[in-house]
Amino acid sequence: MSFFANCGFPRGESVDVSFGKVVCMHDSYFDGGVISLIGLWITTWLICVFTLGIGFPWAMCRYFRWEVNHTVVDGRRLQFDGTATSLFLHWIKWFFLMIITLGIYGLWMRIRLKQWKTQHISFAA
Repeated sequence: MSFFANCGFPRGESVDVSFGKVVCMHDSYFDGGVISLIGLWITTWLICVFTLGIGFPWAMCRYFRWEVNHTVVDGRRLQFDGTATSLFLHWIKWFFLMIITLGIYGLWMRIRLKQWKTQHISFAA
């Protein structure tokens, strides 16, 4: 009874017991670990170096997927469904626009990347 009172739920309301802990359904948290993050950084760096930067969109998608898939908002896990191919096509377009505008489009490029990332985030089923 006191657990549900602390969570703000009426008696009998459901809770999520994933990852071996009881979590209130309205909790938001990030459950990624530092070891997996370091491994991710090393592999994304290697991808970029060995592909001479061509694999950067793939490395970005790997990082986005790790970050989003370890995020829970209001008790619901997020998922990322973006693909490296889709990002690569956008990346070419953005690079072309940067060349045409002599780098001025670079001010918008970070916003476009954030918009693309956000379009590919949803709640897991």
